[in-house]
Amino acid sequence: MMVNYTVDESILRPYLPYGVEIDTYQNQAFVSLVGFRFVQSTIFGLPIPYLGNFDEVNLRFYVKRTDGRELKRGVVFINELVPFKVVAFLANKLYKEHYSYAKMKSSIQVENNIKNINYSWQPKQIEYSIHASFSDSKDEIIQDSLEEFIYEHYYGFTKVNEQETWEYRVNHPRWQTNKLLNHKINCDFGEMYGQDFSFLNHQAPFSIYNAIGSEVTIDWNVNKLIK
Repeated sequence: MMVNYTVDESILRPYLPYGVEIDTYQNQAFVSLVGFRFVQSTIFGLPIPYLGNFDEVNLRFYVKRTDGRELKRGVVFINELVPFKVVAFLANKLYKEHYSYAKMKSSIQVENNIKNINYSWQPKQIEYSIHASFSDSKDEIIQDSLEEFIYEHYYGFTKVNEQETWEYRVNHPRWQTNKLLNHKINCDFGEMYGQDFSFLNHQAPFSIYNAIGSEVTIDWNVNKLIK
C-alpha cells in the first residue's frame, strides 16, 4: 500500500545520494509512506527460519540515473521499519540501508469484494497506523499515469556517504492494483522521520494505491557509484 504525498524538491536534496537526481511526475516530486508484507523470504534460495514472514513500513522518494543509454528509475529510503532487530542490524551492516526496529502488526481482510488493509507500528510509546479499504477487483496500471510512476521504479539507491552510493536492482512483473474506497492515516511524520517531514502531518495524501504483489527478487551484485 502506497500513501503518496507531494513534496518540495528542496526537502529531499539533503537525502539525495551521489550520482542520482530527483525523479518527478508532471514536474512534481513525491514521497510515499509504504506498508507491505514479506512472505516466504529466502536468501540465496534458502528459507529464513522464523524470519521469513514479516511486515515493513518505509518512507521513500523517487530518483533516476542515466547509465549510458539506459534510464534507471529507482527509490531512496528515508527509513525502513521492521519487527525484527536482527533483520534491521543485518540490512544496515551488510547493505548500508536505513532500517530500524518497531513492534508491528498488520491485517488484510476481504469481505463482500472489499479489501481492508491495516498496518500499525510502535517504535516507542505511541502506535501509528495506516488503514485503507479497496475494491478487491483487479485493475491494470494505466500507462503514463501517476500510479505507473509510483510502482515502476526498479532500482534502489543507498546513500553510504556524500561520496558513495550503492545501486541494486529489484525484479518483479508489472503488478495489478485495487481501487481505493476510503482511508485513515495516523502518523506523526516529524516524530518518525524528522522535522523535515513534519509538514505531512497537515497535508492530505495526493493518492493512495494498493498493488496485489508477486514474487520479487533482488540483484545484490551492488554497483558502487563513487565520486
